[in-house]
Amino acid sequence: MHKITTIILLCCAFLIICTDISAQNTDIELLKSINQNESALLRNYSKVASNTTVYLVLAAPVTLGTIALIDKNDDLLKDAIYICSATALDGILTYSLKKAVHRQRPYVSFPNEITAYATENSFSMPSGHTSLAFTTATALSLSYPKWYVIAPGYIWACSVGYSRMNLGIHYPSDVLAAAVLGAGSAFVSYKINQWFWEKQENKKLIGLENFQHL
Repeated sequence: MHKITTIILLCCAFLIICTDISAQNTDIELLKSINQNESALLRNYSKVASNTTVYLVLAAPVTLGTIALIDKNDDLLKDAIYICSATALDGILTYSLKKAVHRQRPYVSFPNEITAYATENSFSMPSGHTSLAFTTATALSLSYPKWYVIAPGYIWACSVGYSRMNLGIHYPSDVLAAAVLGAGSAFVSYKINQWFWEKQENKKLIGLENFQHL
């Protein structure tokens, strides 16, 4: 468990260390090519993808939890709790890194080169929307490893990451770090939840025997 966490942090640290160099070279040039795309369809798609992030991140555990309680499905309820814990871990790590790195948004650092189609008050590294999207996509994929869960989940997560660059809100390195952080948070939380419930001998959260008499 500690090795997994260390790998995630090392990957993020490497991306952060490279920030000053990449932002002035490949990072900013790649961002400019994405941000300056004039397609109105792509711009509108980016706005929709970006705006759906919080709603879909919240909808996943809420939907699972609601169905679990209605159907008295203990495993489904544990999946909902797992996704919540993964999201919470990602939120803490993302907020901490933003505070630690203190990186300005690209439209602030390069106002003459990057057009902001949306603005944010927080710092840039890593992308919070992208990390949340990859946390949810990875958590759902680990819980339900079916192509019809994995493919749409990651297509959506990648769309969110691209949208943040297309709208001029994040550098590519912000998005890459966020993808690693989000997927890593989901994976670590998955392993912790497995270990916890095994230690608890998979005790029931829902007293199914109590519902049989209702």
